[in-house]
Amino acid sequence: MSVIKTLNLHPWILFSILLATTCTAVGQDSEKITASPVDNLPPYIKLVSGFGERPEWSHDGRFLLFLDKPMGEVFELELATGIIRPKTRHFDHYGFTRAMYLANGDILLSGPDEPFDPTDEEERYRARNITWLYVLDKGGETAPVPLNTMCAEGPAVSRNKMRIAWTIRDRQNPGLGKNRAKLYMAEIVYEMGKPKLSDTREIFDSKQLPFRLGDSSLETQSLVPPEDVKVTFTAYTINEGNNTDVYIVDSETGEYERITNSPCCYDEAEGIFPDGLHTLVEHGNSEEKAWPLLDLYKLKLDGSGEMQRLTFFTKYKGYKANQGVISDDGKYMSFQIGKDNTEPGEGFGFLIMDLEEAAKHLEGFKSYDE
Repeated sequence: MSVIKTLNLHPWILFSILLATTCTAVGQDSEKITASPVDNLPPYIKLVSGFGERPEWSHDGRFLLFLDKPMGEVFELELATGIIRPKTRHFDHYGFTRAMYLANGDILLSGPDEPFDPTDEEERYRARNITWLYVLDKGGETAPVPLNTMCAEGPAVSRNKMRIAWTIRDRQNPGLGKNRAKLYMAEIVYEMGKPKLSDTREIFDSKQLPFRLGDSSLETQSLVPPEDVKVTFTAYTINEGNNTDVYIVDSETGEYERITNSPCCYDEAEGIFPDGLHTLVEHGNSEEKAWPLLDLYKLKLDGSGEMQRLTFFTKYKGYKANQGVISDDGKYMSFQIGKDNTEPGEGFGFLIMDLEEAAKHLEGFKSYDE
C-alpha cells in the first residue's frame, strides 16, 4: 500500500498540507507562475512538512530524518502518524548540516565543532564548510561519538554496509593546496560499543581531472548499489564556464567516468536509485546564472546523459525543487521546497512523490529541454 495514501498526519503539520487533484500543464507555459508550487500539487505529490530541509529515508521507509534549518537540530518524522521527534536536543552542539541513517539504524551527523556567530556571514560560511562527522546511537540517549575526520558538504552512506565516503577540500585541509579536493572511503566498526573509522582510503584526487576546478570543488554524493564500490560525485567548475557535472569513480581501481557533459547547464548528483542504474540530479540552465533555480530529474548512469524530468517547481517564480532522495524500495522520492536567494541547501518544507503514480503522468517528459 502506498506510503502517501496511508499518511495520517499530526495536526501540527496539517496546517501546511494542500491536497491537489489536478496537475497544471506547466510544461507548456513559458511564463513563470506567481504562486507557490504547493498550491497546485499533482496527485502523485504530497506535502508532509511545512518546515525543514534535507530529508533522508529510514531503511524501512517508515521515517524521514531532517534538519529544521541550516546548522540546526535534527528531527525524525514518523510518516504513519505525523509525529515529529527531536533527535539532537539531549546534548550540547553547534548545529548540524547533515543527518543520515547508517545501515544499522544509527545516525551519521555532520556539523561544526566550534561556536560561531550565526549573524556573521564569514563565520557562518566557515561553520557550514568546516564540519566534522559523528555517529549518534539510534537509542537517542547519549551524545554522538566523533569519527575524527572533517567532511566537506555531505557524506555518502551505504544502505547495506557500514561504509561511508566523503570529501575533504583545501578549506578543511590547506595542506592539499589551493582548489584541490580528495574523496575518501572507510568502514565504520564498533569497538567496546563505540564507532570508529576503519580501513580509510583515498579513492579520488581532483588532480586526476583534465581541467582546473577554479574556486569551486568536488562533492561526494552516493555509493552505487548493490556493491557500494563506486561513488557518484559532482565536480563544480563554475569559474571555468558553468560546466558542473556528475561523475562516478570506482573506489577499487580509481577509474572515473563523466556521466553528464552539459556546458549549458548545472547538473548536481543527488539521491541514488536502489537499482544502481539511475540517480537523481538537480538540473538547470546556467548560461545566464551560475547558480540557477533547479528541478529534479532521473538520470541514467550509463553515460548517455539521458534524463527524465520529475518536478516542475521552477515554473513558479522564485522556487526550485532540490535535495531529492529515494526510498530503499525505489517507490518514493522525498524532496524539499527551495527558494531563490537563500542559503545553499536551505529548505522550506518537504514532500513525497509516488514514483509509480508519477510515471503515468510524466511519460511525455523525457528530455531536460522540456
